[in-house]
Amino acid sequence: MDPLSDVLSLLKPQSYNFRGLEAGGNWSIRWPGLPGIKCYAVLSGELWLGVEGVAEAVHMVAGDCVLLPLPRSFQMASDLSLPSVEAAKLFSAPANGGIATLNGGGALSGVGGVVRLQDPLAGILLQVLPPIVHIHRESDRTALRWVIDRLREELRERRPGSPLVQQHLAQLMLVEALRAHVAEGAKGGAGWLLALADKHIGPALSAMHEDLAQQWTLQTLAEHAAMSRSAFAQKFKQTVGSSAMDYLTRWRMLMAADRLRNSDDPIARIAPLYGYDSESSFSTAFKRIMGCSPRQYARGGLSTTAQQDENVDDAAG
Repeated sequence: MDPLSDVLSLLKPQSYNFRGLEAGGNWSIRWPGLPGIKCYAVLSGELWLGVEGVAEAVHMVAGDCVLLPLPRSFQMASDLSLPSVEAAKLFSAPANGGIATLNGGGALSGVGGVVRLQDPLAGILLQVLPPIVHIHRESDRTALRWVIDRLREELRERRPGSPLVQQHLAQLMLVEALRAHVAEGAKGGAGWLLALADKHIGPALSAMHEDLAQQWTLQTLAEHAAMSRSAFAQKFKQTVGSSAMDYLTRWRMLMAADRLRNSDDPIARIAPLYGYDSESSFSTAFKRIMGCSPRQYARGGLSTTAQQDENVDDAAG
């Protein structure tokens, strides 16, 4: 798979209570900081978005979409200085989907919710994203518009099979938004996800992901990037934020961690799949990256708790 597909396969996204909002007059809603990727799109009207820890508010207009990948509280409003209604109260009914109305509606129409992710790798992977991913270029809006319109229809009409359709549409919305974010990387963004758009670093990243068992060296990766060894090493670190070999080791361990949790393969079989000739060298690298031995990790179980799920359910609107 390509690197973006690899990320999504590890995150194992599931839609979680996507809902519609119709607001009118002066309004303000606040959401707590909950796990998962928050996705919101404006269908008509406009709003202001303020996110905890981010100095500048974001102005959103019809067609805009945002991803909020980190567990930070945030506010959406016609005016961010207004007192806020708690999202859990506004979206408490109906419990599964539907359209919530505030002040009679008429000024703003939107749709959004939370894409719940499978722990424990989600937090590590989402660190590559900024606190706000704002999709507002016209070309990106066009790609998302069909998905968003269909999602609103499903929320309104609640036809047979609607929960399954909503899940697929929510995942497609997430993929399209991340694609748009990757495309922005060509404009000088930093981080390995944005580096996929770089004409030199992107092919090297893709080559790693396609064959994690390969005995990669800086020289062979530089050849995929069509660069000299020294120039590639410098550009990779500048673009991605870590050295090429550190990135490779980290990604190998994330993929190995997923296999440890979701298969019965012994460590002796897993190690060579990720470029290691012995259990001991693999275990040393795994503990350095993941903070525990492979056997401890395999026994750990998922860290998501029922209480976390319940909290997300109450405030996912």
